[in-house]
Amino acid sequence: MDNLRRALEAFTPCGDQERRDRELLLIALDRLDTPLSRENPFAHFTASSWIVNPARTHALMAWHNIYRTWAWTGGHADGESDLLAVALREAREETGIEALRPVTQAIYSVEILPVNAHVKRGQFVSAHLHLNVTYLLQADDAQPLRPKPDENSAVAWLPLKEAAENKEEPFMAIIYRKLNEKLGKY
Repeated sequence: MDNLRRALEAFTPCGDQERRDRELLLIALDRLDTPLSRENPFAHFTASSWIVNPARTHALMAWHNIYRTWAWTGGHADGESDLLAVALREAREETGIEALRPVTQAIYSVEILPVNAHVKRGQFVSAHLHLNVTYLLQADDAQPLRPKPDENSAVAWLPLKEAAENKEEPFMAIIYRKLNEKLGKY
């Protein structure tokens, strides 16, 4: 967890949301018994990817089966403190694209995301928080795509503006717009 702590401390927040959420992520590392495991039912770390094409005109999104909306890729840390590795693994699994590269090894964004109660693989999951770290990845948009049927039913390159439009989850639309705005720095 020391590497994660150093990465969070080195991260330069963009705005109040990231500044406050980074503070809370650091507190979670200190105070939660198992912050990297979903065995902590209240809050646990996750890693997501904002995947863009080389021209930076499109983002790679997956149609999320539970939330019924286009979403970024990502998943639970499940004990792994190298969240970039988690983000890369999840992106490959959820899109079928193997040739992904980090635009930077540094954290791109941080968010604390509320997760509503839901059923996943036949099991009830109580409402909780995802302590999320996002990485900026790039992939060739000519590569073949393959959904991961137990998590998503489609994968597509969406124009950046369209990728940020999320009417089903208004809070995520704010996050996706923020990710698009930050692209100009990379």
